[in-house]
Amino acid sequence: MPAFPLPRRNPSGRLAGATLLALVVAGCATGHAGTARVSAAGAPAVQGRGTLFVVGGGPQPPALVQEFVTLAGGSGRARIVVFAMASAEGATSGEAKAADLRTLGARATNVWVTREQANTDSVAALLDGATGIWFGGGDQSRLTAALRGTKTEAAIRRRYEGGAVVGGTSAGAAVMSARMITGDERRPGGDRPVKDDGFMTIARDNIILDAGFGLLDDAVVDQHFLRRKRHNRLMSVVLERAPHLGVGIDESTALVIEPDGRWRVSGASAVVVYDARRAAVTPAGTTLGATGMTVHVLPAGSRFDPRTGSATLPSGVP
Repeated sequence: MPAFPLPRRNPSGRLAGATLLALVVAGCATGHAGTARVSAAGAPAVQGRGTLFVVGGGPQPPALVQEFVTLAGGSGRARIVVFAMASAEGATSGEAKAADLRTLGARATNVWVTREQANTDSVAALLDGATGIWFGGGDQSRLTAALRGTKTEAAIRRRYEGGAVVGGTSAGAAVMSARMITGDERRPGGDRPVKDDGFMTIARDNIILDAGFGLLDDAVVDQHFLRRKRHNRLMSVVLERAPHLGVGIDESTALVIEPDGRWRVSGASAVVVYDARRAAVTPAGTTLGATGMTVHVLPAGSRFDPRTGSATLPSGVP
């Protein structure tokens, strides 16, 4: 199935809305809308009834892709919209993902739009009836620049509140947070700068954040976590800023956030949870440090309840 055509411009520069095809699907997900609230970052966040499928980047095992399609309704029922504007490769990146999803029986459509286009009713209507939404990898700031605060983002929220699964990988995982890690820092290497940008320090006011989509507002997401050794980055954020809960997702691994808010781990590796909600943190103006921060290393099959802070390993050991 070809991707939806993008809006064309007429000579006046206006979008030709008639050239957009609506995403018309049967068997759309139903459910009560969630309650909107203000997130820790000050952006609107949602308490939805859908599922978040947050992948830490890298190769995606076939079983992981199949799990996403199953959550979206399965073969013949899943209706998935792919947004890949984070990629530097252009629309071809999203089309490749859509093609993979189609091989599993999903009706998948690649939608590549500018911010101006994303803020039109015609593009927002492409989400009508979608049971799954996918954000591709690349630069998360590109994706939020295109969608955040637009009618299309609002439509994504409505689908999530209505029961759809929202997934993403790498940059598409980072955008899930209300507070989004951008990938940049103010002082690479700290007092002893180094040539490579390895997030070498745990420090205040160093990690640069921006507003994400706020679908997950009680934790900050980091990705490629074990593979790229991003512990210092996430610890700095968790100790310094609310909500003081962070999850680092490794490659080829998904954090699945279920409709009741509980987390489970799926895939090839593990996620690391930093919970500093009860930690004692050094005061402003001093070296960043803490006692009492809880760390969980959770392989596939593990579960975590962010409301209680309790974790369970696959063997059932608490």
